[in-house]
Amino acid sequence: MKPFSEILKNQEFTRAELVQLLSSEGDERQQLFQRAQTVKLETVGNKVYFRGLVEFSNICAKDCLYCGIRKSNEKVIRYEATDDEILEACRFAWVNRFGSVVLQSGELSSPAFVKRVDLLLRKIKELSSGELGITLSCGEQTIETYRQWRKSGAHRYLLRIESSNPELYRKIHPENEFHRFDRRLQALKDLKTTGYQVGTGVMIGFPFQTIDDLADDLLFLKQIDVDMVGMGPYIEHEDTPLYEFRNRIKTKQERFDLALKMVATLRLLMPDINIAAATALQAIDPSGREKALTIGANILMPNLTPCDYRKEYQLYEDKPCLDEDAELCRNCLEARIELAGCEIGYGEWGDSKHYLK
Repeated sequence: MKPFSEILKNQEFTRAELVQLLSSEGDERQQLFQRAQTVKLETVGNKVYFRGLVEFSNICAKDCLYCGIRKSNEKVIRYEATDDEILEACRFAWVNRFGSVVLQSGELSSPAFVKRVDLLLRKIKELSSGELGITLSCGEQTIETYRQWRKSGAHRYLLRIESSNPELYRKIHPENEFHRFDRRLQALKDLKTTGYQVGTGVMIGFPFQTIDDLADDLLFLKQIDVDMVGMGPYIEHEDTPLYEFRNRIKTKQERFDLALKMVATLRLLMPDINIAAATALQAIDPSGREKALTIGANILMPNLTPCDYRKEYQLYEDKPCLDEDAELCRNCLEARIELAGCEIGYGEWGDSKHYLK
């Protein structure tokens, strides 16, 4: 077996080598983080790009077993932000030179929902004179819907797979046609076909998952040639079926550490993609997102969702920044980025270099 320091110099990695990187402790863990930081600076630079996040609806047709806004959770107060509220949040992002916004919602695919998103895309382009980049995170849709939304202004799409292991995927989703692994995979392929910058991601440290599964997740991300990744530690939610298995998971600190190693290892495996510093990291460690920025991440998503709605968009417990308005959130993140020794790419879309190639 190669020495650890030699594995870090690789440009291609075997599954066994990825497992070794993800299992690193002490000095080897530090070597991994330092190497990932170097690779990040050499390939995507020191800039961090903002994606102003607007969680415009928590109404969801899906019933995923880990998610706080799953259809069957009757404790959630459902909401839909008005068009004016959504556009005001996007205007804030444009005026403050965030470069891009993310429109995120529960998964719906009704004709009314599809039409509404389409109109919002056109209005966002209009209010920002075409300057705001737009990422959508609105779940599985038909290829025709993806095409229409792309035509109307969206150019990135985030659709998390959560686990690339079909057997594990079935353990965290209901067993029915609507929640099939193949259906999720096809949606990712359709997004590629329609020309989006495609993003996906996985949960790290949920029940039944192993280090081998996470190594396979990384290989999956490379295999499907993804352009951007958003992944973070699994954080349990007491109003979900998966909460029953909370005694089978690592401590929050262990999940946090594993998430950082996933970010760093992914940066080595796919040097030129965009990697988000997930908000879930900050739910465990107050400096979680800065730590991710220093070891490989280059995207941050300031929350621009109107404060009245935020507490109802809790996919997991202890979600941070629920009571910070957009201005506070921006100031906080600016300070965090400075602490991480990075600079902000104001007014830039910050497109994935991998996609542009």
